[in-house]
Amino acid sequence: MQLVLISGLSGSGKSVALNVMEDCGHYVVDNLPSALLPQLVTHLRGAGYQRIAVAVDVRSGASIAALPQQVEALRAMIGDVRFLFLDARDDTLIARFSETRRRHPLGDDAVTLAEAIAREREALALISELGHRIDTSDLSANTLRNWVKSFMRLEAGDQITLLFQSFGFKHGIPMDADLVFDVRCLPNPYYDPVLRPLTGRDQPVIDFLERVPEVGQMADDIFRFVAQWLPSYVNDNRSYLTVAIGCTGGQHRSVYIAEKLAERFRESARVLVRHRSFKT
Repeated sequence: MQLVLISGLSGSGKSVALNVMEDCGHYVVDNLPSALLPQLVTHLRGAGYQRIAVAVDVRSGASIAALPQQVEALRAMIGDVRFLFLDARDDTLIARFSETRRRHPLGDDAVTLAEAIAREREALALISELGHRIDTSDLSANTLRNWVKSFMRLEAGDQITLLFQSFGFKHGIPMDADLVFDVRCLPNPYYDPVLRPLTGRDQPVIDFLERVPEVGQMADDIFRFVAQWLPSYVNDNRSYLTVAIGCTGGQHRSVYIAEKLAERFRESARVLVRHRSFKT
């Protein structure tokens, strides 16, 4: 049996993630009080359901604080329990609520939207690190769907998942990053008019960067750092580690190094690669 728990800030895209789960054949439950999770799993397993997705968030009230213990108990019960936490910057959440004109779950006439978001972020702080975290601030709904699908394609097990994520500093550092490396000091293919419209996955850009010794040295140094400290993250019972590689625009240098690191780590860990600043 597989159980996918989806949580996160209101307006961060939980409904999009739930729709993906439903399209993938999961029995979907939205807004379930977290205290009812064990009963739900027991009932649906008895009814023959093999894949379940449940949204649990601040609408559960104070019972959400017990979710970390419940997740551990559920893992002992059924094994394949996955936790997906969706987050976004405050300005993005405010813009989304303004566009949809929906009321925030913690909002009322005496509380501003910004205050309601701050209260929700504080209430969810204890569970935000339970599993895989995605910052949806700059993601389209379609990109989020694809990222959730890649999350679901991972096999359950004790092996850690390494996510290498390129980004552009001019768009801001992704909130879901555990480690951040700045590669803006490397020569920039952007200044070559021929290479400018390409990305770090295109062969002319790869050839340009591989001719620069410092690029290889930077990739080697990041590889050694992550490889050295990866066992410590594993010993800390981490299931996911997000390594963000940033350059100015997130199109050339960071993409190239993220791809190279992913290629080198595939023998020792489950690996995902994402590029925030362009569509793949």
